[in-house]
Amino acid sequence: MISLPDPLLHLIEHLDRAGIKPILVGGFVRDTFTGHPTNDLDIELYGVHSIESLERLLQPFGKLNLIGKSFGVLKLTYAGYTIDFAPPRTESKSGFGHKGFDVAWQSDIDFTNASRRRDFTINAIGYDPITKTLLDPFGGIEDLKHKRLMCVDPETFIDDPLRVLRAVQFAARFELTCDMRLLKLCRSMIGQGALEELPKERIFEELKKLLLQSARPSLGLILLKEMGALAFFSPLDQFETTPQDPQSHPEGSVWNHLLMGIDVMASMRTGESKHDLILMIAMLLHDIGKPDSTIIIDDILNAPKHAELGVDIGRIWLSKITEDKSLIDAVLPLIRYHGSPRKLHKTHASDSEILRLSTHVCIDDLIRIAKADFYGRTFIGTIPKSFEAGEWLLEHAKALGVLHGPPQPLLMGRDLIASGLTPSEAFKSILERAYEAQLNQEFNTHEGALIWLKFCLDRGNRLPVLR
Repeated sequence: MISLPDPLLHLIEHLDRAGIKPILVGGFVRDTFTGHPTNDLDIELYGVHSIESLERLLQPFGKLNLIGKSFGVLKLTYAGYTIDFAPPRTESKSGFGHKGFDVAWQSDIDFTNASRRRDFTINAIGYDPITKTLLDPFGGIEDLKHKRLMCVDPETFIDDPLRVLRAVQFAARFELTCDMRLLKLCRSMIGQGALEELPKERIFEELKKLLLQSARPSLGLILLKEMGALAFFSPLDQFETTPQDPQSHPEGSVWNHLLMGIDVMASMRTGESKHDLILMIAMLLHDIGKPDSTIIIDDILNAPKHAELGVDIGRIWLSKITEDKSLIDAVLPLIRYHGSPRKLHKTHASDSEILRLSTHVCIDDLIRIAKADFYGRTFIGTIPKSFEAGEWLLEHAKALGVLHGPPQPLLMGRDLIASGLTPSEAFKSILERAYEAQLNQEFNTHEGALIWLKFCLDRGNRLPVLR
């Protein structure tokens, strides 16, 4: 029996009195057994004959939104749940991509046949809250118990190309082993161009679920490889054949390093989804420049400038799956500077160098990426208890006030005016030079900035011609 709060039971009993049979389906039921509670609820309604009558019946419980006339889904926020109401339906492939379906209401169909259109057995479990009965015609509960991912119907599974990526994120999120028959289906679909049918937005949504909802995203990446899907996400398909220096990376290839590092990064997620997505994608792509830059010199493996090269490769990779410019702008600097914490620590970098780094990348995020990069490998001997370079940079960045962003300019336009200068195009150049001087630690207070300005004005050739 699934425990439901009284307000939700009140809504269900209201539907039952109206002659409609509500069945809880999908993720809410599945997650009852996986220990991943959710407030998103899908209720399949049997006995509904028109969307208008259903709307009238549900209106007392809050504002309704109709999601797609062909699907007839009504969305309601109620009692702390986001609820999707829909009648059972059948789908038949009629066109290209994941939207190419003809949909028909089947209000009198039984639950078994209604569930046959679903993707995986674990998503075809239902619960009748009136009789308090579990409905599991395809053995989804048993599959969850034995940690296996199986499709409901191989003949209809192949109709929707998005299901390939859904298999990947479900396998990772719930740590399931992909059934061999399902794996072969996905391989066949990929070989026939299934992923090319998908819009980038849908690909990105499934990737987000993999990266944000899996304790071990590596399981999904491994399954992608087993399916033969990595070529679609190239150059990830080149990682396994890209070696690394065995002294610094005893784990072997860039692929092995990625699998370890992405799981370390997942263990460090903050709980803020947009922020975590930036970190996870940056970790996924931090070594994306290595396949094109790895060389052997004097029998030593190295990948010089792989971080710099990775910026352009990463930009192209990201543009294929998202139009989110703010996310791309946040990820690329983390790729470019992911090795900086260890380099700066090794060279005992000056405060000025740390200040300059802060103008290019969020140092707090950079330390997280560098830490996941550091621990995402095999160690010869004892695993270090701390990431010394990260702690060093954290301490210095905090002291300089640049952990989360660059220093604010100490000299402003109003200071130039107060010094007797008339506003002009030269102001921009003066303020840029002042900020450079600030980063060089020539001054670190407002008073120091004014002294610097006076000194430059007294020696006019040190500033642009002023009018």
